[in-house]
Amino acid sequence: MADKTAKNKSLSSAKTNKEDEFYTQLSDIEKELKHYRNHFKDKVVYCNCDDPRISNFFIYFSLNFERLGLKKLITTCYKNQERDLFSTNNSEQAVYLEYNGDKNGNNIPDADEIGIIPLEKDGDFRSEESISLLTQADIIVTNPPFSLFREYIAQLIEHDKKFVIIGSQNAVTYKEIFSLIRENKIWLGNNSGDMQFKVPDHYEPRTTRYWETMEKNKEGKDQLQKWRSMGNICWFTNLDISKRHQNLILYKTYNEEEYPTFDNYEAINVNKVAEIPMDYKGAMAVPITFLDKYNPEQFEIISSNNIRKNENVPFKEHGLIKDKDGTINGKPTYVRIVIKHKNL
Repeated sequence: MADKTAKNKSLSSAKTNKEDEFYTQLSDIEKELKHYRNHFKDKVVYCNCDDPRISNFFIYFSLNFERLGLKKLITTCYKNQERDLFSTNNSEQAVYLEYNGDKNGNNIPDADEIGIIPLEKDGDFRSEESISLLTQADIIVTNPPFSLFREYIAQLIEHDKKFVIIGSQNAVTYKEIFSLIRENKIWLGNNSGDMQFKVPDHYEPRTTRYWETMEKNKEGKDQLQKWRSMGNICWFTNLDISKRHQNLILYKTYNEEEYPTFDNYEAINVNKVAEIPMDYKGAMAVPITFLDKYNPEQFEIISSNNIRKNENVPFKEHGLIKDKDGTINGKPTYVRIVIKHKNL
């Protein structure tokens, strides 16, 4: 019982202190999911970190239910702790929405076609109710709390679920996430970079990346809407996409002056992904942006621990070149992923 209480407090704290409520725009969802259409036929899609009353993920899948050939759509979220400033819903009751497709032939998800089912608990994605819904699903699509990203991914892997989710690109440096990437269990989706999210009204603007607009609410009245722009956002997935099979076109050849070796690792440094030498057979340390171009048929990701120059170089659980040990002629570098050509 104490463990469950601790989990609830953890998520509540994440919501209020970490500011994890970022509402994804429909245009960003459409831009990414158009690359996965062939995966959704006859599948149950579960969006388990979305306010089902306002989720653009629910809107996307319900409007495209027949075109995608879905079997069922389910949406849940952690219950509102305060008044929902997006949907003006005052209830703290956690619910989930279930949609099984159009019944009256108008190809629109009408209110009487959407099942609204109360949850006994709070809708935490780790609750027994949410996990029960998870086991029914084939593909998970959502924007999970960034502060709980490790735990969220671990749950999906534990239950062997397919997924398309949003996260910070910085998550690739987490030891738990990078090990999955290295083992080709997860990879980056099609789109990355800056994304703009709607955020709750109580969020305080701390940087210039926050701004406000006036929008019409459901009653047609003007309502203040807060936004936040976030950089280094990307999609994570374990569904096969065509981008993953596209070779990176290389044009440079290796020379010692342009590609120095690390002090502590038997690897050359490559400052730009586009400048990976086409003819180097050994280990190459590249920026983490390489993952956006990674084709496992062209390259292999290896652990930095396997190329340490001596046993005095600390073992890194994440397998990246980073921190004080990632130096060249005594000067530190940015985080690097170690790769090798597969076909040389």
